[in-house]
Amino acid sequence: MHIQDSHWTSASAVASGGAVGAAANGRGDSSRTTPLRVDAQRNLEHVLRAAREVFGELGYGAPMEDVARRARVGVGTVYRRFPSKDVLVRRIAEEETSRLTDQARSALGQEDEPWSALSRFLRTSVASGAGRLLPPQVLRVGVADEGEDAALLDEARVPQQRTQPGAGELRLVPEESAGSLGSAEYDAGATALLEVVGQLVDRARAAGQLRADVSVSDVLLVIATAAPSLPDAAQQAAASARLLDILLEGLRSRPL
Repeated sequence: MHIQDSHWTSASAVASGGAVGAAANGRGDSSRTTPLRVDAQRNLEHVLRAAREVFGELGYGAPMEDVARRARVGVGTVYRRFPSKDVLVRRIAEEETSRLTDQARSALGQEDEPWSALSRFLRTSVASGAGRLLPPQVLRVGVADEGEDAALLDEARVPQQRTQPGAGELRLVPEESAGSLGSAEYDAGATALLEVVGQLVDRARAAGQLRADVSVSDVLLVIATAAPSLPDAAQQAAASARLLDILLEGLRSRPL
């Protein structure tokens, strides 16, 4: 049977370990399987790029069909690489978490002045569009009731999240509330991100340059808020830069 979609054929052959190409010829022909593997790798890159764009514009609730359409492959090709949407979302979230962690570490290592390090991290993250792909587990926060048991505040996981006890403090929702993203690998990556951002926050606060009530959650919410998705790239960059300037002013401490 002749199949028009070479992308579909390529992904199918690779997903079955090259069995499709072998069956078509009655033998395992390495000259046929090698190009298919290259094409399948290209398909994977297209799918990942499309997923970042689609999820960045529409959120992680966007359907797999939209990702396939943007990647210009059949939806079956997407599912061959990622058997469920949860797997694809986890892949994008893990990559974004790792990228943000690297950006935060770079800011810590290259800026001696605490406020410069924090603002550099925020500007780099917003400019890269990271806010549109921040993992749901990292962004989801809850508000502690005044009478809530402190043991329930998940303080061991992210101690930097604690602010003034009993004053409606922000905390991260525990991983079991974050759906499919609660894998060990993802949780380790999220913890690393929160810890390094916590260092940025602690340094700026200790230097008296950051408001005392600002938490790690607030910093991550700034990244998300200052990264709007606009159809025009130039307008988007200008809007992000302007909004971030305003938000940074709101984070800075003020002399009494």
